[in-house]
Formats: sequence, C-alpha cells, structure tokens
Amino acid sequence: MHKQPALVIPGAVQMRIKNSQSITGERLSQTKSMVIQEPDSQQKLISRHRRNQSQHNIDGSVGLQPVLKGEYLNKAKIAEGGKKLRKNWTSTWVVLCSNQLLFYKESKQEAVANLKPGYKLDGVDLCEAVIEWTTEKSSRKNVIQITTPTGHEFLLQADHFPTICKWHDAIKKAVDSLSSGAGGQSYARPTLQRSNSTECLSRPTGDPPKPKPKEPKSEHRRSIMFKLNYSASDNADKNGVKNRLKKFISRRPSMKTLQEKGLIKDRVFGCHILTLCERQGTTVPRFVKLCVEQVEKRGLVADGIYRVSGNLATIQKLRFLVDQEEELDLGDSQWEDIHVITGALKMFFRELPEPLFPFRFFELFVEAIKIKEPTQKVQAMKKLIHQLPKPNHNTMKLLFHHLRRVLTKSQQNLMSTQGISIVFGPTLMWPEFEAGNMEVNMVYQNHIVEFILIECLEIFGLEGK
Repeated sequence: MHKQPALVIPGAVQMRIKNSQSITGERLSQTKSMVIQEPDSQQKLISRHRRNQSQHNIDGSVGLQPVLKGEYLNKAKIAEGGKKLRKNWTSTWVVLCSNQLLFYKESKQEAVANLKPGYKLDGVDLCEAVIEWTTEKSSRKNVIQITTPTGHEFLLQADHFPTICKWHDAIKKAVDSLSSGAGGQSYARPTLQRSNSTECLSRPTGDPPKPKPKEPKSEHRRSIMFKLNYSASDNADKNGVKNRLKKFISRRPSMKTLQEKGLIKDRVFGCHILTLCERQGTTVPRFVKLCVEQVEKRGLVADGIYRVSGNLATIQKLRFLVDQEEELDLGDSQWEDIHVITGALKMFFRELPEPLFPFRFFELFVEAIKIKEPTQKVQAMKKLIHQLPKPNHNTMKLLFHHLRRVLTKSQQNLMSTQGISIVFGPTLMWPEFEAGNMEVNMVYQNHIVEFILIECLEIFGLEGK
C-alpha cells in the first residue's frame, strides 16, 4: 500500500485557510459595526428592523427624543409670515421635542397609526423662537404665545394653570438650549453610531458643514428685518394719522364761521340763561314760554302733572328738535302726551350750566329761609329775588305764577305745594360745590321753593306788573 501524503497536506492547508477567512470575516464585521456617521446624515439613523424604521419615518421626528410626551392643549394660530390670521381655537395633541413642537389632531399613537404616506406634520421650529405669557391676545386665562423669526405666531392655552406652566417652562428651556447650542448635536464632534454601512471612516474638517436649513445668523437677520419693517411701517402709519389730524385741526373753520353759515345752530339746552336770552332778544327763554302755554292750555288737570315722568326717548327727540329748529309747534300730535313737555321743561332747567338761582345766591337764600319771623323772612326773600339778573328774575316770576295756577287745579291733578317743591327744589337751585351735607341742602332747596310758591304774590306782585 502506498501512502498519499499529498491528500493530507492540502486538507490541512484548506482548514488553515478556512480558519483564517473566518477570523478575517469576524474582524471585518466588527469594523463594519463601528462607523463614524457622516455630518450630513446625523439625523438619519438606520435601524436593523424595518418595522421600527417605518414607524420612525412616519412620525417625522427621527432622532428626536420627546421632551414632553404629549398632552391635549388648546391651540390657535394667529399669524403666518407676519400676516394676521383669524383666531380659531382647537383642541390639539402637543408633543415637545428638543427643537420643535409637533401638533396632532389626536393622541400621537393614534395619529401615527392613521397617517397617510407623504403626510406633512404640523409643527413649530423653536430655533430663536420667543415664548411669553400674554393677556392681550385672548380673553382666555393661562395663555402663552410662541413667535418664530419667520413671523408665525401661536397661542397655547390650558384650563389648569399648573399644566400650561409646565409647558411654558419646558418650551422655554428648549428654546434657551437651542440658542446656546446645547440643544442639538455638535458638528465639530462626530458621534459613533452602529451601522451596516461599508463606507470608509471619514474625518471631520475644521469648519462645520452647512446644514440644510438656513443658517441661524440668516434667520436672526430675517427676524430682525421683519420686526424693523413691521415697526417702521407701524410708526409711519401713526405719523401719517397724526399729520392728517394736525392739518384737519389747523384748517377747520371756527365755531363762529360755522354758525354764520348756518351749519351749526346755537344750542338751547345747556346754554347759560343770560346768553340764551341775549341771543333771542328776550328776558325769558322762548322754550320756557312755549312749555308753560301748552301746559296751561291742555295739562292743568292732568293727573300728576310735573310729577309723572314722560317717555324719555320722546323727550330726547324734542330736545334735539329744539336745538336744531327755531320754530317749533308743541301742539303737534307727536307731543300729545303733556308729560313729555313737562319733562322737557324740567330737563331744560336741570341742564343749565348755572341754575335759575345763581350759585352766588345759594347761601344767601339758605340764610333767609332760616329766619323765624314770617314778615322778615318774606322781605329777605323778596330783596334777594329782586337782586337777581333780569332773565333769572323774569323767568322765575313766570314759572312761579304758572305753578300757582297748577295748584288751583289740585283736586284734579292731585298736586300739592309740597309735591311741587319736591320736584322743583333740586331742579331750580343747587350749590356750586357739594361741600356740605347733600340731604340738608335738599331740605333747604325744597323749603325755599315752597316758601316762594306760597308767598308768590307778595314777592313778585301781580303777574302783569
């Protein structure tokens, strides 16, 4: 038998080659497992499991760990690119990642399951964003505002303050981290990632590569330019309005010119009685005469005359017409209710800048009414009344004689001396400054009017004289 050593040697060599290949393959697999990630693909992490990879792609937040996992908040977008939008609150599932806020119509888990391919998530880039509390943009409580450099503005709100406070602090912290460079990965220091790639190891250069989005500096410049343009246009509008107002005020005609042209008529209500009588060329205002004539013509027996109030809207309408028209017919059917005329007459006396009893005579009349001796009291009152300006004196004489005629029909109209004095006391006189007790002054006002009404003939004499 012949030995065949050639068969043994190749077998041994084959085993050694096979072992060498297995060792080399193991080393190669170890080398493949530690590959330095390229700077341009730092956000593209590749998973060994296709199921996990598809979930990450649909989510749209690849490589971003949520800072707050998610919660339902009320969201409103009020501006887009600097253009104001109509505020519309919606309940939104909000997720905070390291550099952005993501919004879902429903909880994130349900939303990811229902997302269609190619769907773009709604979110806010927090890079250089501004977050602040606001009470002016909404009437709701617990509202925070997020403004981006591109002019997008969002409002977030929660019914419970601790909830929105938690989100405010977390978003603020994320924004501060991004502005300081601590929120994202550093470009100058590549990280080791497990990968199946067979690409060669790459060394980072000295300068960081340009990211796909715009540089932070350009975004910052854009935000500054947006704010400057917005504020400049706003200031220009304000200055334009101010200049137009100044021109209008400087060119507007005077009150006297408008009155001469008949565009503005002199008022009757609220005009000083001396000025009104001088303008009308009389010592008793025409409107007072017209009212007195109508009441005596068809209202002396009216129930509660001067005590019952008329319709305020109709009284205001009458007042407007009196201020606008010189000729006025109080006998017209629209003034059929006599209480409208009596109400307008009382309003005329109440709106005088200075009452029918002038301010400087108020304390003098109060001292006169305190006199206990009747004859001296009458003489004191008569003396003061005759010292009044002629329009005040003559108007007072006409009015008190008219009120005496009202009292002659007291059985029909149910008015008494005391009732009339309660109505006309604070209507015809009041102090210039309420320095004393208002209730005490009102008592004196009523007593003064009541006393003059009783002693009308002694103080004023007969009506024709």
